[in-house]
Amino acid sequence: MRLVNTRYVVEGSVLARPVINSSGRVLLQTGVRVTTSYIERLMVMGYDVLFIQDDRLEDVEFHMTITGQTREVAYKTIQSVSEYIGNGKDNSLKASSVRTTVKQMINDLLFSADIIGNLTEIQGYDDYTFHHSINTTIIGLVLGLASGYSEQKLLEFGMGILMHDIGKIKVPESILNKKTPLMEEEFEEIKRHSTFGFDILRKNNDFNLLSAHVAFQHHEKWDGSGYPRGLKGNEIHEYGRLAAIADVYEALTSKRIYRKALEPNEAYEYIVSQSNKHFDPKVLKIFKRHIAVYPSGSGIILSNGQRGNVVKQNSSFPNRPLVRVFYQDEEALTTPIDYELVDYPSLMIVAVDNR
Repeated sequence: MRLVNTRYVVEGSVLARPVINSSGRVLLQTGVRVTTSYIERLMVMGYDVLFIQDDRLEDVEFHMTITGQTREVAYKTIQSVSEYIGNGKDNSLKASSVRTTVKQMINDLLFSADIIGNLTEIQGYDDYTFHHSINTTIIGLVLGLASGYSEQKLLEFGMGILMHDIGKIKVPESILNKKTPLMEEEFEEIKRHSTFGFDILRKNNDFNLLSAHVAFQHHEKWDGSGYPRGLKGNEIHEYGRLAAIADVYEALTSKRIYRKALEPNEAYEYIVSQSNKHFDPKVLKIFKRHIAVYPSGSGIILSNGQRGNVVKQNSSFPNRPLVRVFYQDEEALTTPIDYELVDYPSLMIVAVDNR
């Protein structure tokens, strides 16, 4: 199995992973042989990469973070809560569905690998807000698990991070969906979603006050340059510090109609560069140990000019996975070569190349 940019997928290729939309509904199932019309339609819908079967890479390790069923449940939960609040029923919001959903996500993650080799499902353009909330929750819960959180802490943190952007329901859609740069007053309006979300959750007895603080603090920054209160360092609750990293990483690696997504390694490097600035350095150490820099199956180019794919993650060194190369520059090798990059310090991954 390998990750291939959709524009390089050839007709007749067989899907190794299903193509799903943000609601968890399967658009194309594993094993489907793609046609030119499928490829063209997926590109229009914003699906930039697909997992394709490749006999040379049958041993690529792929671990689901959460199941498709859990993702669908999470989508429906966020959708129903958003509709409920949108209809002015903030004060009577019941958190039981949110609690059940977060418990299901935690259970799924407890059975997945200890490093996220493929963070998100293949995504298109649809329902970015819901997609973002679900994937940010996955990242946040992984960081919470790695931090040794108890079941109770995971639950109250998870309920907060799943609802971290719920305040956006109070922001005009014309601003949220604007495709051109925001005016200063429009950005100020968007910034209010943190306070809106906090107010919605704190007024509801079914949500712990610390859960509400995830919505309140996920845009605060370690150096005090964040919003809404400009909190600094440990003034920010630990839940807010975890949520901040999860929120930014997910946003950077997700595409929007008006911009391309960053490659995971590019987003990773940006996050790391913000240690002691935007992000808590202690939380960042946990992030670095549990988020793969190069997703399993992705195409890479090494510093010696060889090209191949990531086969397996290294939990001790997420930036040094096991790779298998098939080409020297543009010439096919007679025999593929496997490199445990941790054993080859002079070899570096210099580019991502999902051909």
